[in-house]
Amino acid sequence: MTDSLLSEPDQEEALSRVYAQAVAARAGYTTSLPDFDRDSVDLQIKAGGRMRPAIDLQLKATINLGEPMDDHFRFPLKSRNYDLLRIETQTPRLLVVLDLPRDKCAWMSITENELILRRRAYWVNLKGLPETINQTSVTISIPMDNLFTVESLQDLMEQSRTGGIQ
Repeated sequence: MTDSLLSEPDQEEALSRVYAQAVAARAGYTTSLPDFDRDSVDLQIKAGGRMRPAIDLQLKATINLGEPMDDHFRFPLKSRNYDLLRIETQTPRLLVVLDLPRDKCAWMSITENELILRRRAYWVNLKGLPETINQTSVTISIPMDNLFTVESLQDLMEQSRTGGIQ
């Protein structure tokens, strides 16, 4: 189709945002988008209750996550994002990577009964990781058990409420 305004990377970014917002909505949390991404935060999620916890997310999407090695995925992250995600902050920051199918026609489908966004997203906390001398990118290790789901988000929010995410 020739009338598309979004490039493929734009579409990947939009789908990663939609995925995170859907998970947050199902958990009963609010989301907000920063006016400008100057601090490696694409989306903030807030919960109610005691302490009103929040989590900041840097969202990425890829068709190249591949198979895990030693129960971890490897993902190249720009050095600037790495540096901003590893620093100490009051609000915890996580990297969330959406693993999309290689065939972009399979990313999403809509039927009479279902809206399906294919594959899944994984999260990782980079806080406290060492500085890097790499100028362009750092390969991040993401545990395959760190699925970004309603249940994992609720657990992460509780950790945020009580002082930090491990």
